[in-house]
Amino acid sequence: MNIAAATNENLAQISNYLIYSAMAVYALAFIGHIAEWVFGSRSKVARTAAALGRGRGAGAEASASVPEQPAVQVREGGTTTMERPKVVTRSAPGARADVPDGPGAAAGDEQGDMYGRIAISLTTLGFLFHVAGVLTRSFSVQRAPWANMYEFSTAFSMCIVGAYLLLLVLKKKVRWIGLPLITTVLLDLGLATTVLYTESDQLVPALHSYWLWIHVSLAIVCGALFYLGFVATLLYLFRDPYEAKLERGDKPGKFATSVMERLPSAASLDKFAYRINAAVFPFWTFTIVAGAIWAGDAWGRYWGWDPKEVWSFITWVAYACYLHARATVGWKGRKAATLALIAFACFLFNYYGVNIFFNGKHSYSGL
Repeated sequence: MNIAAATNENLAQISNYLIYSAMAVYALAFIGHIAEWVFGSRSKVARTAAALGRGRGAGAEASASVPEQPAVQVREGGTTTMERPKVVTRSAPGARADVPDGPGAAAGDEQGDMYGRIAISLTTLGFLFHVAGVLTRSFSVQRAPWANMYEFSTAFSMCIVGAYLLLLVLKKKVRWIGLPLITTVLLDLGLATTVLYTESDQLVPALHSYWLWIHVSLAIVCGALFYLGFVATLLYLFRDPYEAKLERGDKPGKFATSVMERLPSAASLDKFAYRINAAVFPFWTFTIVAGAIWAGDAWGRYWGWDPKEVWSFITWVAYACYLHARATVGWKGRKAATLALIAFACFLFNYYGVNIFFNGKHSYSGL
């Protein structure tokens, strides 16, 4: 890489225009998701709570009195006898794990589904602008496009959208992530283009390494996937008391019903968050190891208790505690969700707080 390479200001300006274009399209996608939730909640979704309550009552009655099955012939050796087959029932038909996903978790009714498809199409278009903006920024300085907080933020939100669209391509029913995801991406890009914006420029000498492509890109991808787990965890904390209210026979408000029935069940959200966090954790571990190797090359030591190093390790410990509690103690639900939220808060502080409030060898925010 040519350290003295000049910055291509034209490409840098084009990159800014592409990011602004992506934000405009994401804003339209946001409106599409709002329309999906509003219009998709008027019929099928809005009636689900009452149907679920009736289903619980029917399940309880069925468990109390299982209809007797007709006798069938059973032949053993040369003897034929008449026996009644064994009936296997759920031990707890009203258990929380048996609550079905809300009908709006995947699409909703026909009208809601139409708006949802429009929103996803707009999200895909915005993502293409977004990718083009990040790549153009990279071409303008001929290096990795994540050397400061502005570039890290734009690449981070790009990976969030990319992960979401990939799950949709893989036929995963994750449309429920769409609205909170687009909202977060717009906030992230808005913060990046205002508070965190940094002119396109060359790297400081310590960052001229192929480890910039490996270490930082892994951190961005891990953070994007941790974000998906965070959204599922946060929504779980809203869906869980809603299901508890239904279980007690209480009638939730119309607004709560229309929103909560757009989501999967609390058990599904809890499971989704756990699987995401468990899958990403080994890569976050390698991210820290890669950073230590790079530190050895750049500064002559693998670990120096730099604020970024410390908070990366704290984040690792927080997610390790979450996974350990689930795997060994059997924590699920609200206890596990609390640990997951703490872990993601550590990641966010490592992302924003360390760069803004601390001085260290990782102080390349550009602010």
